Amino acid sequence: MLSTYSQRLSWSLFRILQLAVLGGWMSLSTAPAAEQTKQAPAKQDTSAQEDKKPEWKPLFDGKTLKGWKITEFGGEGEVTVEKGSLVMEMGNDLTGITWEGEMPKMNYELSFQANKLDGNDFFAGVTFPIHDTFCSLIVGGWGGTVVGLSSLDGKDASDNDTKQLISFDRNRWYTVVLRVTQADDRVQVWIDGKQVIDAKTKGKKVTVRPEVQLSQPLGICCWQTKASLKDIKLRRLTEK
Repeated sequence: MLSTYSQRLSWSLFRILQLAVLGGWMSLSTAPAAEQTKQAPAKQDTSAQEDKKPEWKPLFDGKTLKGWKITEFGGEGEVTVEKGSLVMEMGNDLTGITWEGEMPKMNYELSFQANKLDGNDFFAGVTFPIHDTFCSLIVGGWGGTVVGLSSLDGKDASDNDTKQLISFDRNRWYTVVLRVTQADDRVQVWIDGKQVIDAKTKGKKVTVRPEVQLSQPLGICCWQTKASLKDIKLRRLTEK
């Protein structure tokens, strides 16, 4: 009987060891998959959650004056399209173009490149809407260096707190970005990526000088200066 009991005990121990080894092998075989799942979770598609950036709309095709008209200031110089850019000849006193299409009143950006070819005054005077009125950005005025907004509370760019003095070279392209947003009725301007104006116009009287009223709702002109423009484009901004 003792021999039979020993045999049964040995068999039981053998089964226990066998099950232990089998269980360990199964754990090892499934560990890599579990580890892989832990290290590389499935990617979630977040494309639907991302906001789309506002798209730029070209306002100048580089070939024609389509969408623009030559502003009849009286004494204006010739306006032509040459080698992909729009050339405004020196006038007596203003030469410019006015946009004939639709134009938002707020929450938009206008971008363009401007080049002073000859003369000593502003080579980019941009008249633009803000709410139900208009304002002008002057680039290189009053002898060639003044940048600012005209007019705020009756003060021109040379006299209000948006005035900046910047030297501009001839025959060099400058990239100008104008942003008009609803928050605080804010007007912001960048030249070659550097912010030069950040003005809150809420509560201020915003107007344009009589000389550029014909540039409304959107116009770009130069004063006793020959200038060139290209890459004129616009995009509407969301509140966000």
